Order: sequence, then structure tokens, then C-alpha cells
Amino acid sequence: MSLSLDSLKDAGAFTGAPVEKEITWKKGDTEHTMTTYVRPLSYNSAVSDIRAMRENGDAVAGRIAASIVDEHGEPVFTPGDITGEADPDRGPLDGNLTMALLAVIGEVNGRGKTES
Repeated sequence: MSLSLDSLKDAGAFTGAPVEKEITWKKGDTEHTMTTYVRPLSYNSAVSDIRAMRENGDAVAGRIAASIVDEHGEPVFTPGDITGEADPDRGPLDGNLTMALLAVIGEVNGRGKTES
């Protein structure tokens, strides 16, 4: 088979729409549950990873910012939102929420929980 946009599309080589996921995390004694959308790893996430390496940025914050989107595929965060640099008064993203987001990113990309 020759490489073409059509053959790549038939092979599922494009990431398509974001995947809806529910996340739950605890802040103190309070448990929070929200719906988020995860963009499967793609060209955009590869560029974000390379940019973070080149600029001595935070690769984890870049991965979360590239992967967590709204229902229209628009990013919810910038890396600075996650690290707290965008708003020092607000500070960085909560650690438990960060881990919940990383878990659903892993699930959507075939790592983590398996179907039973």
C-alpha cells in the first residue's frame, strides 16, 4: 500500500476527536468529579515535548496542556497554568488533580487501566 492521506486515514493514523473522560480527585476531605476531554497523542503533543526540551520547559506541564482540551478540541491549560507561572497568586495545579489528568492521558493512549 502506498503512503497517502487516504491510506493513512484508512489505517487510523490521525487522532480524530478528543475522548471524553471523567476524572475524580481529592482536595483535603472533598472529592471532586469532572468531565474532561483528552486529545490522543499526536503531532501537537510531539511538538510540545520538543519545545519543552528546547526551552528547558516543563515536559509534564507541556504534555498535560497539549492533551487536556475542551469538547471542541481547544486547550484548557497553558503549561504556565499548570506550573503556576501564569498566575503566581493562583499557584500551580493541585498534585492530586495533576495525577488524575496524567492517568486519563495514559488511559486514552493505551497505557494504564485495561478493560476487564
